[in-house]
Amino acid sequence: MSRRLPRLVAVALVSALSVSCAAPLLKLPSGPGAPAPDGPQVLEEATIACRRVSTITLEIAVSGSIGGRRTRGLLLPRDQRALEHARPDAVLEAIAGVPLDAPALLAVVTGCAGAPDPARARALGETWRVAPDGSDEVYLHRDGAAGPWRLVATVHRAEGAGWRAEYRSFQSGLPQFIRLVSTRAGRFDLQLGLSQIDANTPLAADVFRLPIPASAAPISLDELRESGPLSANDR
Repeated sequence: MSRRLPRLVAVALVSALSVSCAAPLLKLPSGPGAPAPDGPQVLEEATIACRRVSTITLEIAVSGSIGGRRTRGLLLPRDQRALEHARPDAVLEAIAGVPLDAPALLAVVTGCAGAPDPARARALGETWRVAPDGSDEVYLHRDGAAGPWRLVATVHRAEGAGWRAEYRSFQSGLPQFIRLVSTRAGRFDLQLGLSQIDANTPLAADVFRLPIPASAAPISLDELRESGPLSANDR
């Protein structure tokens, strides 16, 4: 199955959802399973909507915890400082502890897979399929024999930087709710509510340009990290 990753995404982080206890994580099946000859068809059905996304804009309401602290939105002080040169994944990890580069972030917000291998898909019972997706594993599930297949979870296994994403409340094949949890205890546990989703509309060039006031002083990535919720002073 071919997979062309969407290349353009604009995301707005807005005020948080009301703070409440998160729903329990899914109980993902384990074990070696058995070869799944229907792997290509299952992956095709589960990802057909997200694979059609070429551009997307959306708002994300954030709740949960970062570094053991409850968070209500990802907000930084307006202290007239600007970070001009850094990888997006490094910035996101500095402010939220989430080590996602641009393709991984896009796959997460659309509930999609990057380059899954259907030939290595495994069946774990009648309603679960698991397939490798690069360094990740994607879990596909359906509610009964007549239900549609959905990609309900992605697990990224990396020492010290692993994470798990779960996808729920699907509309038009795209998730409206995502839970993103670090496999390292206390690192981050975020609930993301997606709204104002607008896919496959042209994005103007100014979407990707952030005006920096002339009065702004530079800030380094290390300083940004130390001012965030995962700073050494807060561990």
